[in-house]
Amino acid sequence: MSEQLFFTEDYCQFFIELAANNHKDWFDLNRKRYEKSVKEPFKEFVQHLIAEFAKMDSAFSDLEAKDCIFRINRDIRFSKDKTPYKLYSSAVISPGGKKSRSLSGVYIELTPEHVRVYGGVYEPDKEEIFEIRNHIASNLNEFNSLVEASEFKELFGEIRGAKNKILPPEFKNAAAQEPLLFNKQWFYFTQFDPSLIITKGLDQVVINCYKTALHVSSFLIKSLN
Repeated sequence: MSEQLFFTEDYCQFFIELAANNHKDWFDLNRKRYEKSVKEPFKEFVQHLIAEFAKMDSAFSDLEAKDCIFRINRDIRFSKDKTPYKLYSSAVISPGGKKSRSLSGVYIELTPEHVRVYGGVYEPDKEEIFEIRNHIASNLNEFNSLVEASEFKELFGEIRGAKNKILPPEFKNAAAQEPLLFNKQWFYFTQFDPSLIITKGLDQVVINCYKTALHVSSFLIKSLN
């Protein structure tokens, strides 16, 4: 168990207050507090996870926290909700950082409501969807054993994602055995109580999520290589 505490109680408190004051004037008045209680600790936490992942996979070695962390500012250009700030911190800790559409690492989200850890393939293009389906169809038994493994199911439950109603003919027979071929996304997530944020075991929980999903994520990534 890690002995490092990354966040104080003010991490969640900041977002609770921001939810009731989601405008630039309040944020500007609390900017130094944001940097001290949220931005810098989250950056340190992400860099720590990168270093831990790099011990298991050298592909993480050159990754930096700034390449992984999403801005707190919301993109409001096409949204009816014009509040300017997100109510959480998030990052993609994967060799491609924020640009990753498939995760050989994890996406993490820390809010006053939950801690979530995601993995899998979230935004594949048309060609990648075909390649993933083809890889699954060609390795049905292996895929099934990975997603039905007790540790994976206990932690993540199931593979999620939007689906197509109609499949290309070449996948129809395999889909009768494996309905996940209808997916056009293959992601999974698990959720924890926000009290975890201010415990010394937070990093180990995320690392365990990464390890538990490693075989599934490796299978999905392999189809794209």
